Order: sequence, then C-alpha cells, then structure tokens
Amino acid sequence: MSALWSVGAGLLLLLLWVRHRGLEAVLVHHRWVFVCLFLLPLSILFDIYYQLRAWAVWRLHSAPRQHAQRVRHIQEQVREWKKEGSKRYMCTGRPGWLTVSLRVGKYKKIHKNIMINLMDVLEVDSERQVVRVEPLVSMGQLTAYLNPMGWTIPVVPELDDLTVGGLIMGTGIESSSHIYGLFQHTCVAYELVLADGSLVRCSPTENSDLFYAVPWSCGTLGFLVAAEIKMIPAKKYVKIHYKPVRGLQKICEKFTEESKKKENSFVEGLMYSLDEAVIMTGVLTDEAEQSKINRIGNYYKPWFFKHVEKYLKADRTGVEYIPSRHYYHRHTRSIFWELQDIIPFGNNPVFRYLFGWMVPPKISLLKLTQGEAIRKLYEQHHVVQDMLVPMKSLEKSIQTFHVDLNVYPLWLCPFILPNNPGMVHPKGNETELYVDIGAYGEPKSKQFEARASMRQMEKFVRSVHGFQMLYADCYMTREEFWDMFDGSLYHKLREQMNCKDAFPEVYDKICKAARH
Repeated sequence: MSALWSVGAGLLLLLLWVRHRGLEAVLVHHRWVFVCLFLLPLSILFDIYYQLRAWAVWRLHSAPRQHAQRVRHIQEQVREWKKEGSKRYMCTGRPGWLTVSLRVGKYKKIHKNIMINLMDVLEVDSERQVVRVEPLVSMGQLTAYLNPMGWTIPVVPELDDLTVGGLIMGTGIESSSHIYGLFQHTCVAYELVLADGSLVRCSPTENSDLFYAVPWSCGTLGFLVAAEIKMIPAKKYVKIHYKPVRGLQKICEKFTEESKKKENSFVEGLMYSLDEAVIMTGVLTDEAEQSKINRIGNYYKPWFFKHVEKYLKADRTGVEYIPSRHYYHRHTRSIFWELQDIIPFGNNPVFRYLFGWMVPPKISLLKLTQGEAIRKLYEQHHVVQDMLVPMKSLEKSIQTFHVDLNVYPLWLCPFILPNNPGMVHPKGNETELYVDIGAYGEPKSKQFEARASMRQMEKFVRSVHGFQMLYADCYMTREEFWDMFDGSLYHKLREQMNCKDAFPEVYDKICKAARH
C-alpha cells in the first residue's frame, strides 16, 4: 500500500509540475519525461500486439489464403473511386504518423484513402531462394521470420520498423550494399494494383518498364500489394573489424579501398569529426571465439555508435563477433544517434539496465505526439538527411557537409549503383560505386538555416550527380528535382497507365516547395 501511495504522490507532483510549466513547454524542453512515462510503455504494447499477430498468422497459415481476398478488396476500392468520377487523387489509407519518414503527409487529408491491410510474409521458396511478402512487412518481422529457417535477405536496412513497401517505393540501404546494391536491386518482382483496378506482376522480364520505374516513385504509379525478394543463407555471426583512421584524405582512401573488396560482407564508416572516423568491415561466419562475442543488441549493452567510439578514443583496432540479427539491427536501439537528443541519459548504464528493454520508442508514436511546436523546432534546428554521392566525390562531399551542416557522427555506407533504367542510375553507362552520407542531428554550423542550407546541399549533390533520399525534407524546385532524377521512364508510364488523374506526381507528393 505504501508503494501505491508513493507512486500516486509522484504522479501528483509530476502533474503539478507540468501544469506549472505548461504542457507544450514540457513537451519541447523536457520531452524525455513524456517519452519515458508514456511512449516507451506504449511502444512495448505496440510490439507485443504485432508479435502476437505475426505468431497467430504463422500458426494458422492464414496469410496466403487471405492475401487474394485482401487484394480484391483493394481493387474494389479503386473501381469505386472510378465510379465516383475520379475526382480526387488516391493514396494509401495508412495514417501518416505510422510511417518512419519524418515528413508530415498532409495530402492524406484531401486524397481518396485506399485501405491496404497487407502485413504478412506469404511464401518462402527455398529452391528459387526468394521470399514473397506483403508491403507492410517490417525488417524486424522479416529477419525474425527468416533467420530461424537459415535464411536472410541480402540488404537489411537498419531500423526494425522500416517496411518492404517503403523501401521499394522509396529506397533502402545497408552495409552490404557495396555488393548487392540498394534494397530495390535485391527484388525480383512486384505486384501492383493500377489506376484502373487491374492487378499486374512485373519483373526484369515481364512488364520490365514498370519494374524499373516503381522504385523511388513513392506510390504514384500504383499500389504495391506484394514483392519477391532474393534470399541468401544466414550465418550465426558477423566477424567485425574496427579500425580508427585520422585525417580526411586517409579516411576516404581507406573507406574506398574497403568498399571495393567483395570479400567484405559489410563495410560501414562512422565519422566523429571532420578528420576522425572508425571504418568497420565484417564477414559472415558460423564460427566465433567465445571470448570475443558481443551481443550488442541486448538491452543493457551500450548504444552501438558509442561502443564504436571507444576504439577511436583508445586509438586501437579491434575484432568482435556479433550475432547476425544483432548486427543487422545494431543502430535500432538508439535510432542511430537520434535518441540521445530525446533521452539525453539513455546510454547511462543505470538507465540501460533498468529501462533499456523498453527502448527505442516507436518513431511513429514520436511523430504522432510531437505537436506543431516540436515539428517546427525540428524543422529549423534539426537535420535528418541521406545524400547518395559517387565514391569519387566522397572527400569533397564530407567537406561540404562539414561547412553547411557540421553534424556528427556522419554515417558512411557504400553501395553499388547499376546502370538500370529508372529514376536513379549513374551518369555514365557503367555500374558505379556510390556512398550514402547520413546526417542526423542538430547542425553546429553557425550559418545554418534550414531552407537555405539544404538548398545549398541539394545543389552540391546535383553537381556531382548524386541523389537525395526522398523520405526527408526536400526543398528543390520541380526543375531542379527532375535535374537530379531521371524522369523519362517514369513520365512515360504515368502517361501510358493513366496515372495523372489517379496519383500525384512524385515531386508534388514529397517536395516542400510543392506542398507549401
């Protein structure tokens, strides 16, 4: 009873404090209070619900039987839209706050919402080494399903909540991308419901134009209802080498050198300042030295980027064996390093041991509860951007990031970009090595101003024939956007498939200049 009285007194004092400071002030300046008391428990409930649902579907094998029925329901909704006179654009009915993108999707309030409840693994074909999934299957869900069977997918983008549909319609990358390319390059077929309500399958040999036009189209060519993704055999561990490097030129040389080595299963770099970085290379293995196993995904372990920084501070190399699934989701618990701005003491050992099992809060819940004041604060004083630039422009790109943003750590992830048709391909006729530079955090550059600074960054990226990931804020004009991306195939298909009255153009859907 005394414990209940103590909890009640604590809650009463908290409410009085919130009332004194004002709810908005608390949410903006002391957001960790709200996150720790409300969002972390809610996030746990979310996870439990989806895990139980996935288990029930697996036990009952209901997904394959119900998939066709669910797709027919989507087709019926599209045909009903046509009967109503096609007066509004269509979009998925999934609430904007449920997506991992930080962009606020205001278009959902005015467009015709098509409900798409497709979140199951449909089939694992071991002979073809292909897994067929619905678009709302998440990376955490997929690896948990495949790993016990001895399989994984070649590119497992970092965060657990990223979905297959988002990674195809947008893009996805991981430290294995220097071998396999972007997430789209590991897909072998898509199934879509088009603007006329028809169901179409496309692959490199069947409706190939549509297959190559779908990635980066952000749902403006049709509704994705299934995808087939390559599988590769899973192994128990990733043997990872940590190498601190100092001096920008040496960092770029070492990173480029390791990215070209196909014997490296994984290559990743974390830059902690303009001239300090740790380059990590990994190989898949079933054998491990027991004394060097690091189960980095356990809730009480240090956040991965903080763990890596120890090698830089100690100026020493190191070797560890990380269980494969822990490695695939190594940045999830700290949302890369974003969580340190939300829960400043989140990596403290006491917090990790007592509450680390509840981390991270769902990004969707953070979006849902951020409010207009926090959204504007983040928009003006916070950066979440991934810029994809040719590897040959890495040094110049990092210098530009430093001058315009000055955000650290920076994430470096190499990828091979084949010369396929579509919105994103190299400038020349051959496959080229690129690198994703990820900047997440509060810019320290004194001259940083969100719109002006990002437009300067976008101009630089266009000048080196790079690309901006479309989940983030984009400030380009329409002309600048289509200078960065190749719209020839995309516009041709929108014309052929009568998409212009059914879906907005991708620019109008994602760019701030079009939305405001």
